Amino acid sequence: MKTNIYVLCGGKSVEHDISLRSASAIINAIDREKYNVYPIYITNEGSWCNLGLLEGRINNPDELRRTSSSSIAFSIGEFLTKVLKDDEKNLVFPALHGPNGEDGTIQGLLELLDIPYVGNEVLSSALAMDKVMTKDLLSRHNIPQVKYVPINLHNWKENEEKSYETVEDQIGYPCYIKPSNGGSSVGISRAENREELIASFKDAFRYDCKIIIEKELAAREMQISVVGNNNPKASVPGEFIMERPFFDYNAKYIDGKLIPVIPARLEPEVSDKVRETAVKAFKILNCYGLARVDIFVTDENEIFVNEVNTMPGFTAVSMTPVLWGATDGTTYEELIEKLINLALERYNEKKSIVNTR
Repeated sequence: MKTNIYVLCGGKSVEHDISLRSASAIINAIDREKYNVYPIYITNEGSWCNLGLLEGRINNPDELRRTSSSSIAFSIGEFLTKVLKDDEKNLVFPALHGPNGEDGTIQGLLELLDIPYVGNEVLSSALAMDKVMTKDLLSRHNIPQVKYVPINLHNWKENEEKSYETVEDQIGYPCYIKPSNGGSSVGISRAENREELIASFKDAFRYDCKIIIEKELAAREMQISVVGNNNPKASVPGEFIMERPFFDYNAKYIDGKLIPVIPARLEPEVSDKVRETAVKAFKILNCYGLARVDIFVTDENEIFVNEVNTMPGFTAVSMTPVLWGATDGTTYEELIEKLINLALERYNEKKSIVNTR
């Protein structure tokens, strides 16, 4: 009997559209001889829409979109009672990016339902989604970090002047202002003076109740994919040729001008150190399945972990699959199959845990 794979896509997140791109590629790569594929579209409001058994390919990500007037609770209940095959083998592939999908919320639901799923679990998903928590935890394990300061919405509203002074005293200019929870560079901006700092605060607080301000570092950013469970492996590092101070949403997904360099332009010993650090960060955050670790490397070959992405972009040309192709020749389809197998391996490992005395 084939295993049913439910691919969750869309979601209540500013990265909704990116999720559809990832999901389309994932769906097309799943081996239909072994699996039945059921796309589940989650609207911007959070309602779940069943697209039914999909036998063909997705030619355009917009084919996955649906409309729904159902409440979130009712739509999830309908999925559980009418869509999920209770007497068959099931697995969920959460092709979701950002809050309400990559932050441990979906993972918690799937844990309660006792369904195997691809990727990171509740703890690692929640930790890595929160940039402040990630940096605090990695710092305790002596993983190098760029200097940073967190600011809560409540504290900013109580005393805006004090918030700006804290940044100027502890970080200085230029600096980067980011929502603590988020991805795809949404809400991120660079400030060179007080006026730009104020505007950046207002923009970042549109997307989260906590922001992080980081000191600008003269460095190149490396991206490393880590895949595995108990014995994770790191890919070769990759990088993009920089045409602007940082890659905002448009640079990543709209302009189409990114030029990847794989393997990255690093000395062998530096590349090895970057890969080792990526695996360390993966383990410290209790990751399973996959993650992409972004690491800064200066001209003096100092390294600083920037962030950890527990469900990175997954189109056929995204860094994660391309990195593995350059590392050991793994194809996109083989990588998807490996992630499915890792999900089942981890699920079976956890099933051995005794819940009664």
